[in-house]
Amino acid sequence: MKKHFKRLLRALVVFAILLAGFGIWKREEIQRLWAVNSLFAAEKIVSNFSNMNAAFLTTPVLRGNGPVSVLPKGREIPLPAETEDWIKSRSVTSLLVLKSGKIRHESYHLGTTETDLRISWSVAKSYLSTLLGVLMKEGVIASLDDPVTKYAPLLTGSAYDGATIRNVLNMASGVTFDEDYLDYNSDINRMGREIALGGTLDQFAADLSETFVAPGEQWQYVSVDTHVIGMVIRGATGQSIATLLQDRIVAPLGLERDLYYITDGEGVAFVLGGLNITTRDYARFGLMIEQDGQYNGQQVVPADWIATATAASAPTQPGKIGYGYQWWIPVGAEEGEFLARGVYGQYIYIDQARDVVIVSTAADRKFREEGVNKINIEMFRKLARML
Repeated sequence: MKKHFKRLLRALVVFAILLAGFGIWKREEIQRLWAVNSLFAAEKIVSNFSNMNAAFLTTPVLRGNGPVSVLPKGREIPLPAETEDWIKSRSVTSLLVLKSGKIRHESYHLGTTETDLRISWSVAKSYLSTLLGVLMKEGVIASLDDPVTKYAPLLTGSAYDGATIRNVLNMASGVTFDEDYLDYNSDINRMGREIALGGTLDQFAADLSETFVAPGEQWQYVSVDTHVIGMVIRGATGQSIATLLQDRIVAPLGLERDLYYITDGEGVAFVLGGLNITTRDYARFGLMIEQDGQYNGQQVVPADWIATATAASAPTQPGKIGYGYQWWIPVGAEEGEFLARGVYGQYIYIDQARDVVIVSTAADRKFREEGVNKINIEMFRKLARML
């Protein structure tokens, strides 16, 4: 009995040593996984959304060597009486309103400041669409009707085999993907853990094998579609998304700060939601889009691409919110009214007819509740129409 106990004790000591060694070897991965699992906790979410580099691997997107493009101050607008309640109820962390390129309101909340690099979530999708428009003009990609496998052969035999670039731009790939952020075992949350543990998103996409309809037949929001756009761009150019975005989009805008992408274990940018940018620099991008791709006298993005990308071309249900090439078109939209949108309350709202751009960042844990998106859009409309 004594001998058995000693053997057991020795085995436990060896196991403890091995476990400790594994913990040291995999310490960074374990720390990232722990951070991901508490990313949206009520007491941490605001800070986490300004410090995503503490939870994930990242790669810089440099602002370039040009001077900062000044956003001049205009006359401060008196905010509607209900704005304060909206800011509190939606856990808004920043709100910036541009009219004719001038700042008419700028405020920061819940301890954030103008220097915080706030996580974009799916607002990043609209950045990638914009980059694709520049590359299409350059002739790097022949046609939006090319199959994605032409540029991303890893997807051959996957659920994406047969889908075109246009299909994934429209979120109409037909690929089965569970986007439920509240389900620990959903595809979107499995993907988040894959990133935290240094996995590869290209292989994650290639491993998807099920479809629910043929490509192009039905719209369904599938975030990994955007990663496939990134795979197409990287395959066509042989360059990283961070480098391409830096050279084609970011450098001409005269941003205040370098930004960064969250990446997977191979350094591949998390293009579907991993940009981290200041509120003013989100506004500079929005202003360029609102001005049909022009900024400081330079045509950064082709105007015809912006017009096409922001039109409701996806096969969404009649009477529901529209979708273009990674841009949203709200119900009842007037001409030139569209937005980039990310979970937890991230928005770039654009009203071209009124020459208005509104940026809002937030840490709204109730963002999925019925009617929240409509409430936010109505607030943006109210602000735009009072200018």
